[in-house]
Amino acid sequence: MTRLAVKSFKQPDDTLDLSGHGHRDTVMIDGQPVELSTFERGWRWSNDVKPIVGTDACQAHHLGYCVEGHLRVHMNDGTDKDINAGDAFEIPPGHDAEVVGEQPVVLVDFGKAFDNK
Repeated sequence: MTRLAVKSFKQPDDTLDLSGHGHRDTVMIDGQPVELSTFERGWRWSNDVKPIVGTDACQAHHLGYCVEGHLRVHMNDGTDKDINAGDAFEIPPGHDAEVVGEQPVVLVDFGKAFDNK
């Protein structure tokens, strides 16, 4: 039986600093992570997260919503895609990503990000 659950990102279950260019807060709902990530101007996965997880590309599958900002995703196969405020997205494993412009990027991720952590 499913139960009603409410968690606040003001009191996350886990927080990860992303090399000073952002952070990720995680709340667990029914055993699943829901993540709120903020990436500052200049953030790039290959610079700010790769040293933490130790893989050449992000190996997480992301399913989420962009609250604000502009994120450019670079897939290993050479495909690039822009994600902007108001966009829902799915990003398969095997990618890099970077903030485009001056505004921070804020994402809500319902996938299992950082599975390789």
